[in-house]
Amino acid sequence: MNKTETPSSALSGSENPSRRKKLFLVLGATIAVCALAYGVYWYISASNYVSTDNAYTAAEVAQVTPSTGGTIKEVRVVDTQNVKKGDVLVVIDDTDAKLALMQAEADAQHAAALLASAESDHVRAGIDLQRRQALVDSGSVSGEELTRAQNAASSGSANISAAQATIAQIRARVEQAKVDLSRTAVRAPVDGVVAKRSVQVGQRVQAGAPLLAIVPVQEIHVDANFKEVQLERVRAGQKAELIADVYGKSVVYHGTVEGFSGGTGSAFALIPAQNATGNWIKVVQRLPVRIRLDPDELKANPLKVGLSMTVTIDTRGKTGE
Repeated sequence: MNKTETPSSALSGSENPSRRKKLFLVLGATIAVCALAYGVYWYISASNYVSTDNAYTAAEVAQVTPSTGGTIKEVRVVDTQNVKKGDVLVVIDDTDAKLALMQAEADAQHAAALLASAESDHVRAGIDLQRRQALVDSGSVSGEELTRAQNAASSGSANISAAQATIAQIRARVEQAKVDLSRTAVRAPVDGVVAKRSVQVGQRVQAGAPLLAIVPVQEIHVDANFKEVQLERVRAGQKAELIADVYGKSVVYHGTVEGFSGGTGSAFALIPAQNATGNWIKVVQRLPVRIRLDPDELKANPLKVGLSMTVTIDTRGKTGE
């Protein structure tokens, strides 16, 4: 023993390796228990869920276009305004449409008068024919006169048919003129929120020109872009939980998987990825999965199109389909 070394220091040095060994054993046991616990958790719970934060709200946006052209007389809505189906959004100057309807109605009245005249002539021609037929046997009426009477009766019947056909055509014009007049008031096709309004008073528009859009926020769904390696057990009808960044974890939506897109995002890209040089690198693709939201939850906490979402799907349901 070194003269300067005390018995207590020698004992402490001999205990240090033993203490470190015990600490390593405890650490190893802790890691093993944690790994086992995580494995059990993964097997029982985590393996039954797939999640992604690459998800966004979407909706079938209604494009509002006029069915008839003309000059814009009124614009009754602004962006962000809530509207109901059937509400008047834009009014087109109806002067021409009203004149067309008035002309069609006048033509209808004239055609009705012609029909009445043709029917009156037909009645007279029929009476005249009956009289001449009664006098044929007595020789008071020649065969030529009888023929003229018969021709007049036939012409009267033809005139009635022609007048009836004309009236039918004019009535169709009247109905079309009424439709054209009603179309000068452009109405909302669905309930929703006005967006992308580009129309202004005084603007001349053509039929089919886009005026504005209506977003049916009450029918918003979520497009979740899952990696292809996550979709092995995902099926339509499975339940999902969703969190919107705008509300945070305080609001949890519940949804149902409706279906899968017909292709990945890259497949529908404006310039699809191609490689003809042989320097190919495999990239994991993402497939959009459409998820329907609970209408009551959506009403309680409204969403807008394009908001970021986090989606977790429970893959335990309908895995046999």
